[in-house]
Amino acid sequence: MIEDKNTEFKREYVDEIKKTLIAFANTEGGILYIGIADNGKPLGIEDADDVILRIGNVIRDAIRPDLTMFCDIVAENMQGKTVVKVAVNRGMARPYYLASKGIRPEGVYVRLGAASVPASESMILSMIRETAGDSYEEARSLVQDLTFHEAETVFVDKCISFGETQKRSLGLIGEDGTYTNLALLLSEQCTHTLKIAVFEGEQKTVFKDRREFGGSLLKQLNDAYRFIDQFNHTHAHTEGLYRVDSRAYPTEAIREALLNAIVHREYGFSASTLISIFENRIEIVSIGGLVRGISQSDIMLGVSITRNRKLAEVFYRLHLIEAYGTGIPKIMETYRGYEVTPVIEISDNAFKITLPNTNQKLPREDTPLTENEYSVLSLLKEDCILSRREIQKMLGLSQTTVIVTLASLLEKKLIVKVGNGNRTKYRRASKA
Repeated sequence: MIEDKNTEFKREYVDEIKKTLIAFANTEGGILYIGIADNGKPLGIEDADDVILRIGNVIRDAIRPDLTMFCDIVAENMQGKTVVKVAVNRGMARPYYLASKGIRPEGVYVRLGAASVPASESMILSMIRETAGDSYEEARSLVQDLTFHEAETVFVDKCISFGETQKRSLGLIGEDGTYTNLALLLSEQCTHTLKIAVFEGEQKTVFKDRREFGGSLLKQLNDAYRFIDQFNHTHAHTEGLYRVDSRAYPTEAIREALLNAIVHREYGFSASTLISIFENRIEIVSIGGLVRGISQSDIMLGVSITRNRKLAEVFYRLHLIEAYGTGIPKIMETYRGYEVTPVIEISDNAFKITLPNTNQKLPREDTPLTENEYSVLSLLKEDCILSRREIQKMLGLSQTTVIVTLASLLEKKLIVKVGNGNRTKYRRASKA
């Protein structure tokens, strides 16, 4: 008998054996013998029952998640000596770690040859992905010392219980009893942030203000909305004998755009959600493009495949969202009757929605413009010149729809052609 990747000897019981048990469970399993010298010679132990009891206590109290079902502890006779054999199978909820250290390199161990060594952070993340699959929110959080003051306040305000039972049913606590990444997102220890920059004019040249909001996503949502509301100025005009006040941006559009950015972003990346406020628009960019299997035209119709299903369920329980897939159509509806309309741009790894300032007027003819015509005119601003294909891609419309829309705008003399043939592009008419 020799020590190797799957075998280790201890002359007597020591507290450090918990690292060996963790390493076996995180790697390929193994057997720990207590009462055997390093050279493999059985020495025996005096009180096997006491050692078995102490090992059981260590497995139950010092190791997370629960490793009990993957361990078998027995006393055996070797060459007339009583030794304790601890057989550890490879666990199903890796990584296993020291309860006192958490899911960090100093708390997670793996086998390297005949030694138990700390796991690297990349190894820890690999184990989490292997056991939790591709779902970020269901995977175990690397941070387990979490607090939920903001979440508790919001749940209490909505008259919803927020005890351990509810945390388990909502998915904040996994089957192994540890906090998930969903819990991290709703805790004060959330590592993801939301950044807002306010610019002078319509370009990203001169900063007027900038803020970064952290903590629970629920707090980020409230803080960001309150901050943006400072720049949602009221415009007054008269209609007949009456004064009419209107906000620069429909408040419901801001709310829905914020919720969409927070609920649907890809939290597997560390980049912040970005919001830029200009005099004529608000741009909201969140990490993560569309979920596979859904297109831009689908979301315009209200079709929704939720990337963070459990996070969306929490927001639904809190009455922050009414139903899945209603956000984008609701945003577009809030702009009905205005001369401008929101613009959506999507790449493989990002989602951007631009909310135009409703007080920034677009040229109009006596004949009202269609929603698609407003969308095209919103793109062709600030001396922007675009081809038919570029407009089609940015708005997510069909080729036929864009051709018809451009022809109508040309007839109304609101846009002009630049170039000919395959190089034809379009810009706003000079009167605009």
